[in-house]
Amino acid sequence: MLYRIAGQFKTNYRADHALFPVRQDAVLLAVILICALVVFPLTASEFTFQALLIPVLIYSLAALGLNILTGYAGQLSLGTGAFMGVGAYACYKLITIFPEMNLLVAIGLSGFFSAAVGMAFGLPSLRIKGFYLAIATLAAQFFLVWLFEKWAWLYNYNASGAIQVPTIDMFGIRVAGPTASSIVQYYFVLLVVGLMTFFAINITRGHIGRSWKAVRDMDIAAELVGINLLRSKLIAFGVSSYIVGVSGALFVFMWRGAAEPNLFDIPLSFRVLFIAIIGGLGSVMGNYLGAILIVALPVVLNIVPEALGLDINAATLEHLNIMIIGALIVTVLIVEPHGLARFWAIIREKLIIWPFPH
Repeated sequence: MLYRIAGQFKTNYRADHALFPVRQDAVLLAVILICALVVFPLTASEFTFQALLIPVLIYSLAALGLNILTGYAGQLSLGTGAFMGVGAYACYKLITIFPEMNLLVAIGLSGFFSAAVGMAFGLPSLRIKGFYLAIATLAAQFFLVWLFEKWAWLYNYNASGAIQVPTIDMFGIRVAGPTASSIVQYYFVLLVVGLMTFFAINITRGHIGRSWKAVRDMDIAAELVGINLLRSKLIAFGVSSYIVGVSGALFVFMWRGAAEPNLFDIPLSFRVLFIAIIGGLGSVMGNYLGAILIVALPVVLNIVPEALGLDINAATLEHLNIMIIGALIVTVLIVEPHGLARFWAIIREKLIIWPFPH
């Protein structure tokens, strides 16, 4: 009943290819936006902002960047963490060199540095693909993390080798630094993630997105119909790395507050990859669903025993947490290899034709 589409007519191709062909999808998005903009800020605690809302949004954005490269263009990458590091260090240098620069502008510019590095390491994609390309991006991961450690100029010759986020104000409001309010940082992250998601949806639905899908499905056939493979792949690396670089700047400036080079090591790359795979490759919404499962659910499971009055020591709780999350991941991949986004698509299809059998 919720997804009854009787009376919703389409009289032209433009209406048939609309972003929300079913009116209920737009209503559902409006409800989610109201919750994100009004309900969560009014009801969430400091812990909820720092442990759930902000990291889920940032990891979703990082997975979105990887998904454009892997899910839409079909190019495997294991260097996401390092490209996030490029964005974070670039934003740090921009802020320290130009202290009066608007943070939003600095974060936007930092993505271009990450995009340039990503495109440089994406040049071999014309000659190699599959696991060989994944190894090439893995080499980029190790090289960039090594560069973060050895090039002292990147962290302003700090004796600790870490970058510290300075106190930053925008229009008289403190948005970054140790004394910044969590709700302000949440709204800042929500704004950037929303803009990047809007950009990703539009580019994947246009001719560039269609060329990526053609290259992903069969690159030889795509080349035969006139698609420039090198151009298409480099654009995919550039757009993907740009979004990942922006997420890396948010990761440090809006959440962590400080960072060392090992923060961007291979475990971060694999975590973002898991989010993209579990959420569903080739899906924008899947990145948010995957981040909720991988990032938010462990935090929720940690506080459930205390809320129920159960006395479980921290070590046991951590093991149970890992076991539950691991079992859920395996179950999702066995039942639906296309991820959580496909789960939602199936539920939506059944709601549309209910009560008739599928």
